[in-house]
Amino acid sequence: MDNGELIPHLFRTEFRKIVSVLCKHFGFDQIEIAEDIASDTFLIAAQTWGLKGVPQNPTAWLYNVAKNKAKNYLERVSIFENKISPEIKNTSPDFHENEIDLTPQNINDSQLQMMFAICHPSISPEAQIGLSLRILCGFGIEEIADAFLTNKETINKRLFRAKERLREKKIKIELPDSSEIDERLAPVLTTIYLLFNEGYYSVSQNQTLRKDLSFEAMRLCYMLVENKYTNKPQVNALLSLMCFHASRFEARINKNGELILYDEQDTNLWDSDLISKGGYFLNCSASGNKISKYHLEATIAYWNTHKSDTKEKWENILQLYNQLLQIEYSPIAALNRTFALSKANGKKEAIAEAEKLNLTDNHFYFTLLGELYTDTDYEKAKRNFQKALSLARTVIDKQTIQKKIERLSLREKS
Repeated sequence: MDNGELIPHLFRTEFRKIVSVLCKHFGFDQIEIAEDIASDTFLIAAQTWGLKGVPQNPTAWLYNVAKNKAKNYLERVSIFENKISPEIKNTSPDFHENEIDLTPQNINDSQLQMMFAICHPSISPEAQIGLSLRILCGFGIEEIADAFLTNKETINKRLFRAKERLREKKIKIELPDSSEIDERLAPVLTTIYLLFNEGYYSVSQNQTLRKDLSFEAMRLCYMLVENKYTNKPQVNALLSLMCFHASRFEARINKNGELILYDEQDTNLWDSDLISKGGYFLNCSASGNKISKYHLEATIAYWNTHKSDTKEKWENILQLYNQLLQIEYSPIAALNRTFALSKANGKKEAIAEAEKLNLTDNHFYFTLLGELYTDTDYEKAKRNFQKALSLARTVIDKQTIQKKIERLSLREKS
């Protein structure tokens, strides 16, 4: 990795670490100060390194500048204590001498604790994801706006309101008590799950696959697995699910950035190491007496890493989707179940089930119907593909559907 690639990657990685540690040190009510100090640190780095070159140990350089800036801020606070928050007013005079702890253990602990603070149920799921992208993943406001298909002003307002809400609720940056872990873990896992999905099927930046978002989600989940208090079955199941899906990343997109559907993927491009890790975490999730949606989705993803197209495979997947829909219904799960039904029991039965769904505003629905009618009813297949084309939102989706229409026309002529 040359400097042109190293610096943006380093800035993003260290930004999230520095902000998490400073927030923990200062308190949630001064989160903007933590972000400002981190931003100033990287601005100085960009200016200095541009003139003098990247230092031998860039991470240590960044930490040293961030520490000095934090110390200067705390010194100013102690001088002008009549302008600061009541919490700081009541702090002892030598507060500014506290050392900013940027050791690997404290960085990891701070990020884990920040994750629970950000994913507090008092703020909306959109705000939780936005704050996670900003604070835990180091994304810029413009990148977050792209991910949500909105503008920077909207994102700034959303994040501001979320921070204000967390201050009003006096949310502490700490792990919940052991008795509350499971309850508080649910929104954390939901945020990680949604973050991964936004990367796995993205509608931003005209990219169907955004690996950066998905890998950030996997990193956050791995942090939960590494901690003894949050290393729960459902956490392992979610990490397993993401490993299985990530194992097919290289096969999902061709060199032109176009989506390659499951049946057409080159299985030689599947990542066997990630498949193995997925199996490991799936085994780790097999404890306790509660099956989460992550367990079921991970097991479905496990079967989808089997290269052979057998009836046993699709019957197992079909039964898993039946269980999943009982736990938590979603249109996408229902569509995926219908695809599995066509593989297990044939297209005729699947068409009858698909048409009951009546998801008339979903281009995936009409794409599936187009696939199911292919080989049996050319006109219906074409009509459904054309409807899917009119509903598709991204250039890549439109290109994928257009190719299906062209392929269908060639079949009809031959």
